[in-house]
Amino acid sequence: MELGKISTVGLIAVLIVVMIVITCVSVFIGAVDVPFDTVVRVLAHKLFGYGDISDIPTYMVSIVWRLYTPRALLGLIVGVGLAMVGVVMQAMVQNPLADPYILGISSGASLGATFAILMGATVLSGTVFQGFGVEAFAFLGAILSSAFVFILSAIGGKMTTTKLILSGVIISSLCGSVSNIIVYLEPNAEGMRSLTFWLMGSLSTIDFESVKVCLIAVVVGLLFFATQMRNLNAMMLGDSTATTLGVNLSRLRMVYIVMTSVVIAFIVCKCGIIGFVGLIIPHISRGLVGTNHWKLFPVAILIGAIFIMLADIAARSLSSSEIPIGIITSLCGAPVFAYIMLKKSYGFGGGGE
Repeated sequence: MELGKISTVGLIAVLIVVMIVITCVSVFIGAVDVPFDTVVRVLAHKLFGYGDISDIPTYMVSIVWRLYTPRALLGLIVGVGLAMVGVVMQAMVQNPLADPYILGISSGASLGATFAILMGATVLSGTVFQGFGVEAFAFLGAILSSAFVFILSAIGGKMTTTKLILSGVIISSLCGSVSNIIVYLEPNAEGMRSLTFWLMGSLSTIDFESVKVCLIAVVVGLLFFATQMRNLNAMMLGDSTATTLGVNLSRLRMVYIVMTSVVIAFIVCKCGIIGFVGLIIPHISRGLVGTNHWKLFPVAILIGAIFIMLADIAARSLSSSEIPIGIITSLCGAPVFAYIMLKKSYGFGGGGE
C-alpha cells in the first residue's frame, strides 16, 4: 500500500527534517550531561570558528567534539549505508528476506575479529601482520568471504539469485564453524567479552577517522547506486523480464556484489555487526512509497539513518552501562518484520505479495 495523502517529495522533506533533529538530539545525549548552551557553543566554534570557548572546561569540549559529535555522524552514515545495501540486495536477489549480510559478510567479519581477538597475539607474533588490529582482520574477513561467495556462485555457468543465496549460506556456515572452533580452542574470558560486544555492534569506540572512512565508502556507494535505479527496477521484475529489457544481469550482479561488499565491510569493521536494519527498512519504505526505486531509494536511506540514531540514543539511555546497538535493532526489528510479514500490505517486485 503506497502512501496516499502525502507526496513522495513531501515525505522526503519531512524525513530530512526529522533526521536533522534526531542528529542534533544525539549530540546532546550521553553518559555525561552537558548543558545545551555548551554544546551549541562548542559546535559553533569547531564548525564555523564562531565564539570563544576558553571558559568551557576542556573535558566538556572533548566530550562534545570528540565523542558525541562523531558518534551522531557515524550513526547517520551507518544507517544510510545499511539501508542502501539492503535495498540493493533485495532487488539483486529478488528476495524480500535478503539483507546486507546475505553474502556471508558478517560471518567473515566475525571470523576475522574472532581470530584477531582470541588467537592474534599468539599466532601472529613476529610476523608482518602483528600490528594489524581487530578492525583490519574483520575487514579482511568480510572481503574474503564475499569473494568466496562470488567465486562459488559463478561456478558452472552464469550467476543466479538462487546460487548467490545458497553460496552465502554455505560461506556463512563455514565461517561460523571456524569461529566456534577458535572459541573452543582458545577460551579467554577477557577476549570473549570484547568479542561479544563487537559482535553485537556498537558506535561507542569511534572518532572522526572512523567517520571519514565510513563516509567515503557510503558516499561512493550512494553515487554509484543513484545511477542504477532503472536496472534495480528491472531486476525486481524477474530475470526473464530484465533480460528482455536489455539488462545484463550477470555483469550487474558482479558489480553490485563488489560495491555492496566493500560498503558493508567498512561499516562492519568500524561498528561491528548491526542486524535487521537492511532487512526491515526497505520493507517499511516500500509500504510508504511502493517498489519504484526512484522513490524507494531516498526514502529508505533517510529512514535507515533515523532508525540507527534512535537505536543508538536508546542504547545510551536505557541502562547505566551502554547496551550494544545490535540488541536494540534486533528487539525493534524482529516484531516489526513479523508484523510486515503477517500483514502483507505491500508488493515486492512485479508480482510479489
